[in-house]
Amino acid sequence: MPNGLIDDASLRVHPEGLALALTIPWYRSLWLSSVTTIRLTIDGADIPEADLAFELDGVRYDIADLPNQSDVLWYLQSHPLLVVRRDPPVELGETHEIELHGELRLPYMQIAPGQDGGPGMYVPNVVHQRLTLTATNRDAPVPVFVAGSAEPVTTSDEDPFKLGLTLYSASAEFRAGWFDFDGLLDRVAELGIGPGIEIVASQVLPTYPVVSDEFASTWRSAFDRHGFEASSFGANLDMGLRRGRDMTPDEEFEFSDLLFRGAKKLGFPLVRIQSAKPELLRRLLPVAEELELKLAYEIHAPMGPNAPEILKVRDVYAELDSPLLGFVADFSSTMHSMSPTLLRAVRRAGLDDDAVQELQRIWATDAPMRARQEEFIGYLNGRGFDPGRLGSFAHLAFNMHGHVDPHEWSDIMPQILHVHAKFYDIDENGQEPAIDYPELVRIFVEGGYRGYWSSEWEGHAFAELGEVDPLLLVRKQHDLIRASMRAAQTV
Repeated sequence: MPNGLIDDASLRVHPEGLALALTIPWYRSLWLSSVTTIRLTIDGADIPEADLAFELDGVRYDIADLPNQSDVLWYLQSHPLLVVRRDPPVELGETHEIELHGELRLPYMQIAPGQDGGPGMYVPNVVHQRLTLTATNRDAPVPVFVAGSAEPVTTSDEDPFKLGLTLYSASAEFRAGWFDFDGLLDRVAELGIGPGIEIVASQVLPTYPVVSDEFASTWRSAFDRHGFEASSFGANLDMGLRRGRDMTPDEEFEFSDLLFRGAKKLGFPLVRIQSAKPELLRRLLPVAEELELKLAYEIHAPMGPNAPEILKVRDVYAELDSPLLGFVADFSSTMHSMSPTLLRAVRRAGLDDDAVQELQRIWATDAPMRARQEEFIGYLNGRGFDPGRLGSFAHLAFNMHGHVDPHEWSDIMPQILHVHAKFYDIDENGQEPAIDYPELVRIFVEGGYRGYWSSEWEGHAFAELGEVDPLLLVRKQHDLIRASMRAAQTV
């Protein structure tokens, strides 16, 4: 998914001078308070901040005031305007050199909590673009999505796992407006994917974190039409919602409670939770019991089931002793190599063969994640390569790819309530080149797991929009999983 704020159709005529139609450079909606920096240069001239305004849904904000807008959501499919006061105004068809620098912080990806009531440290997303654009007065037409097709699904009552997907797999296409919500679910059904449907609430809810009656009606209509089943409701905890401080314990509870009630409204039996703080879980358990929801903490790269942080969660679970508490196993934790999709992306960003080789060497070491990130960033700086050219990849290459032994999942198998069948590629042999799916299937079949495997294609984090059909890849992955399940049962 291109990590950009602007594209070829962004420059717009505007009576005050010009405007840039912006795209959120992430896979989910963010709060305006997440915008840290916006700097603009036009034809080599820096534009003073006083001549810029950010306009979303008809409301204008000064750039300096964006950090205070912690209650204003920049929805994933919205395209606010960066209005530039300029005399004379740009005319239709004019061409200009646009250089835009943006910095955002991701409010749910906390690196370290705040101290003494101050703000914590959060994963940044840095965007720097230099494009030659021609002024227009309309959005680019939505391209015709040339979709692949798939053979009818062959299912068996003997299959140990139910299959489904998280709609996160089509993040780039959804953000670009290639699908509305109904159309996305129709395409899933067309390819025989399902029956399980998982969502990331912060991605698909226009009124996040609230589930509106209108959204619930659309949801129920699609499920009735296609026979889908709700599998997992992804609930982020936006601890960095406010720029000056982290959420208080009461705010964490209230935000989570609101999401839980939305999950129940849509018929989900399970919520993927982001925080397993003992005091928060103690307060949330009665809510989960009231709503009959299971709560599953995600084990995601770079951690595995026996990482120190996860061992602490396991201790909390043992203390609380509730059958509603468990884990989501995300297979990003148990990769044997970095994905080809990621390596192609960093090459496009300018890394040469030596840098790509060094990235893979550092990734394969057993050093802590932050130490590996810092080593790689230090390597880039030492070569005079600005890490900012990689956007968030310099950090996320290590966050998103782990190399834990897949057999460690057996240590917590009875507590695994849901699976994120993470993948990035399906090669010409029908295999995932960086994740050993036949072995993972064997481990989970032998371990007695009988829940959902929810396909999660995360190649959109690195691939260009339109490079592949993500839903067709999901279908191919389902074919791989089904073949692996049946092979494991015959051994």
